[in-house]
Amino acid sequence: MFVGFTGFTLVMPFLALYFRELGVTGTADVALWTGVTLGVTPLIAALCSPFWGRIGDRFGNKILVQRSLVSFIFVMVAMAYANAPWQLFALRALQGFVAGYGALSIAMVARSAPPEHMAKAIGAVQVAQRIAPAFGPVVGGVLASTLGLRNVFFVAAVIYALAFVLITVLYRETGRTAETALDGQRVSFSNILALENFLLLMAVIFALQMVDRSFGPVLPLHLEELGYSESGVTVAAGVLFSVLAIAGAAGNRIAAMVLSRASPRALIASSTLTSSAALGLFAWADALWLLMVALLLFGLGIGVAMTTAFTAAGSTLPREAHGAGFGFLTGASLIGSALSPMASGLVAAQSIPVVFVAGSVVLAVLAIVVRRVMAEPYEMESAPPTDET
Repeated sequence: MFVGFTGFTLVMPFLALYFRELGVTGTADVALWTGVTLGVTPLIAALCSPFWGRIGDRFGNKILVQRSLVSFIFVMVAMAYANAPWQLFALRALQGFVAGYGALSIAMVARSAPPEHMAKAIGAVQVAQRIAPAFGPVVGGVLASTLGLRNVFFVAAVIYALAFVLITVLYRETGRTAETALDGQRVSFSNILALENFLLLMAVIFALQMVDRSFGPVLPLHLEELGYSESGVTVAAGVLFSVLAIAGAAGNRIAAMVLSRASPRALIASSTLTSSAALGLFAWADALWLLMVALLLFGLGIGVAMTTAFTAAGSTLPREAHGAGFGFLTGASLIGSALSPMASGLVAAQSIPVVFVAGSVVLAVLAIVVRRVMAEPYEMESAPPTDET
């Protein structure tokens, strides 16, 4: 996951510059092409994730992850040869259709781990997802300045090839496949969505991702409004984005440690409420150290809540439906990622601080809803047998 997401973040942050190379000149046109091209991949991937997961449940997840990574290699190479904006958009749409290794990888981890270690395993995967976006753009920026933007796509293709080698050589498929599945045990999409808490947890993941991804388009503009110089904005934004990524990764790991001591409902509610308060502090603060503290608390809370939500939902899924179930959950996350930049941009057009205040309100409402609505009919860690059982 780390290698694959690094390949993705190697080139995507510089897509606007690539559109300029393809002949798009106006700032508004560049912004439009960049926005729709970045958004189309997670949107299509979200729609396809449950179906790829269903196929993975029947035929094994490993071969589908291999299929996805090989497809990404060819798509990245094709992007290097694009000579018109519509070609880049079409390739990104194709990338969304052949994607799915994110949801499938989480399903593979959840199926491979013993139930009492599921939270730790999912948290480890989400740490990889968090760290890669903090690492990829830095390397991509250096490569773009030395090799040129087109050649960075070839480097990304090589990185996806490395991910393919890793999964092919090191991963051993476990659990159910089409050859070992028993008749009559197939779980339908409607059965999955009817599982207790499942739709609620999908909504939680969607809302957490919406708020978490709202920073990207507006953080530099917010720093400008606070009076930071042009060079200061670049440095401060880089520091704050790094703090957010590291805090989120730490939160993913913390969730695994505290789930054995706290209920999922209490943990999601308390961590979401912490993030809500931190986001309110961020909207009010202006000193860099205070902004860093606010984002540290916000990222920790989001990371804990996200891993807990995935683990709680995964605990209700039958093993033969892990692929489809985690496809739905990842789809909710991807839709949040796709819609968040558009929503924050629309709100920021009126007032940038309102973006953070609105996010704080959403998280506070989410904490209340989870506390009041979420049921807890199961334990996150298997209890030892007793004489009565």
